[in-house]
Amino acid sequence: MRILVVEDDAVLRGVMLRSLTDAGHRVDAAASVAEAQHFWRVQTFDAVLLDLTLPLDAVPDSLMGSGLTALRMARARGDRTPVLVLTARDRTDERIAGLDAGADDYLGKPFDLAEVEARLRALVRRTQGTGDRTVAGALVLDRRARRFTLHGTLLELPAREFEVLWELMTPPGHVVSKRKLSDKLSSFDDSLGDNALEAFISRLRKKLAGSAVSIRTLRGLGYMLEADPLTTP
Repeated sequence: MRILVVEDDAVLRGVMLRSLTDAGHRVDAAASVAEAQHFWRVQTFDAVLLDLTLPLDAVPDSLMGSGLTALRMARARGDRTPVLVLTARDRTDERIAGLDAGADDYLGKPFDLAEVEARLRALVRRTQGTGDRTVAGALVLDRRARRFTLHGTLLELPAREFEVLWELMTPPGHVVSKRKLSDKLSSFDDSLGDNALEAFISRLRKKLAGSAVSIRTLRGLGYMLEADPLTTP
């Protein structure tokens, strides 16, 4: 998943960034409303982890001063990215305000990092209409365990190849543009070019060879994962 973490506490932000990155996600982090607004506008995310108690930005006469502002502005422009808000555990008013502003779920501080990731996965599944298990012929994606199996055997993949195949399996049979794949695999200081993306696709094709599962290129549109309908998991 591509996740935006918006948290002003540097220590907590760093911990969440490392935890989500170690779990195989692509993560961008913002410390203020201004940074969050910038990232949220120029990048597509699968989910946003948003602290509601952000400080005022150092901008004269700025009306931005909390995570609620960033959330309301995103929803006002039609952005439906799933949002998990972080609140003080004993602040019912914060939770209500976040949900009313368009948040999809909330989690009180302090929290368990494993629960953060589980809730983010659940939000994305709910939004994309996908379950914990997706099957394309002999290829199976277990979203909860974050692993692929091919003919029942674990398919070992480097992080970026894993993310490409994840996107192509969400769900299989739909076209994923090069732009979307590049955005999901790039960070703001590490842009992924077409040649690198094509190299990942080529490696995945080799690993899927002989399985009746293939990655089809649709010129000018992107890529699509296909499986022979006669094959079984």
